Amino acid sequence: MGGHLKPTGHRSALVLFSGGQDSTICLAWALANFDLVSTISFSYGQRHQVELDCCERIIEKIKKIVPQWSKKLSERHLINLDFIPAISNSALTSEMEIEMTNSGLPNTFVPGRNIFFLSAAASLAYRSGILNLVGGMCETDYSGYPDCREEFIDSLETSIGLGMDMKFKIHTPLMFLNKAQSWLVAENLGGSELIDAIVEETHSCYRGVRESRYEWGYGCNKCPACELRKVGYGQYKTGVAI
Repeated sequence: MGGHLKPTGHRSALVLFSGGQDSTICLAWALANFDLVSTISFSYGQRHQVELDCCERIIEKIKKIVPQWSKKLSERHLINLDFIPAISNSALTSEMEIEMTNSGLPNTFVPGRNIFFLSAAASLAYRSGILNLVGGMCETDYSGYPDCREEFIDSLETSIGLGMDMKFKIHTPLMFLNKAQSWLVAENLGGSELIDAIVEETHSCYRGVRESRYEWGYGCNKCPACELRKVGYGQYKTGVAI
């Protein structure tokens, strides 16, 4: 796990890393843009641990794809936020069927999740002297979650900075990209090898299905996350919507 370099404020970053497609692209983006990169993952009583299981394999693949990134990879952190299911009612933290709610949001929405994630990440970054947080939030191609909007991220960045008296920057490199464009970002960062690693090693399926393999990766091929990933990959391969 690295950790042999000392964080240098503006030149170091902490990436919110779930083991999914978007967070993997953000990790590659951070490694291309910062001198020292740590990762933070969360156990929050999620229905499936499959994404977290992918993290180790993804990092090992990334080290091989771009060897110079190995020297930049620092500490990996896994933080327990298992209180979340006790204060939420979501298909991601229970066995309920995935469906749309009367609010217009899928019941996979976990209220407050990104507030908890980014606050915990900022606290860890504060302790470590890291000023940059990187997350895969996106308001272009997503399920409509309100805590993925730029307006929210900007507001939280201000609030966290005021609360800790430290000027953090929350980077969201995928904020205004559709899924096809996100795949293209991955290609530009790590070529076809990174694309192949994302397809083979990352996981986005809400149902945690890992038995079925498609051109775009593993999943149930039915949930909103699989649909976004499948459509985006198809558009990326054909050059549509890029």
